Amino acid sequence: MGRLLTSFRDGIGFDTLLILLALGYLLAFAGLPLLYNIIISFQQVDMFSLGSLFHLGVGWENYASIIADPLAWTVLVNTIVFTAASVFFQFVIGFAFALFFNQRFPGATWFRGLFLAAWVMPGLVVGVLWNWLLSGDFGVINYVLLGLGFIDEPIFWRSDVDYSLIAVILANIWYGMPFNMILLAVGLAGIPDDLYEAAELDGANVFQRFWTITLPMMRSTIGAVLALGIVFTLQQFDLFAAITTGGPAGSSTVAQYWSWELSFREFDFGRGAVISVIMIVVVLGVSLIYVRSTRGETRL
Repeated sequence: MGRLLTSFRDGIGFDTLLILLALGYLLAFAGLPLLYNIIISFQQVDMFSLGSLFHLGVGWENYASIIADPLAWTVLVNTIVFTAASVFFQFVIGFAFALFFNQRFPGATWFRGLFLAAWVMPGLVVGVLWNWLLSGDFGVINYVLLGLGFIDEPIFWRSDVDYSLIAVILANIWYGMPFNMILLAVGLAGIPDDLYEAAELDGANVFQRFWTITLPMMRSTIGAVLALGIVFTLQQFDLFAAITTGGPAGSSTVAQYWSWELSFREFDFGRGAVISVIMIVVVLGVSLIYVRSTRGETRL
């Protein structure tokens, strides 16, 4: 008892207690639900048997059913297109704004904070906002495109199979871009000005300085931004629920929304859990790739 009190007085025991509490929290609120999700993916679980302690085991039948589902290929393509387009444009636009606000001019900090305000908004609020912007009858986007002459008639973004996924992509790019901008701006701020001054004295132009100094010095930051972008995009649900609800005819259904539909509309929790497990494996794969790449960079 005396040793325990001494360790707490020295701060060692208190640090250990905090770590144990954090691990206990993760185990209770992340580990156990994850384990339960994996277990029910191999079981037949519906609204009548959800409250039971034991469920009928079906082995890999749920996984085979998801793979054989006619909607699976559409969902896979939609998820890849949605993730790739969102992450790419969030990164490119966010990098452009980070470079712009990295310049010294009055109000740069305030404008950067104003951009970040969009990212802290709840996803459903952003979805409702873009629902109005993308309205086929009185939406602002159609009004601007018609005024500029890019289109001859209004586009019904949310109900047209050719545009429904694009509508959610546009909203997600706007939603996630400020987060990319802030992370990239932090990385840019860590590059010493001496490197740019030396390169400028050697005759390097703006593009050469960007290619030979900015990109190499930003490698770890760029990797983190892209990895987080993929993870956050694969978790995006609110925008689909608020804008298209996966329709029409599954044209904007992605994996995360399909998992919700199977679980809470069709009450097929086993098949819904299968999609969640697959997405968890994908996210872990992305995380491992990023960790291994940064580890190799550190060794160099």
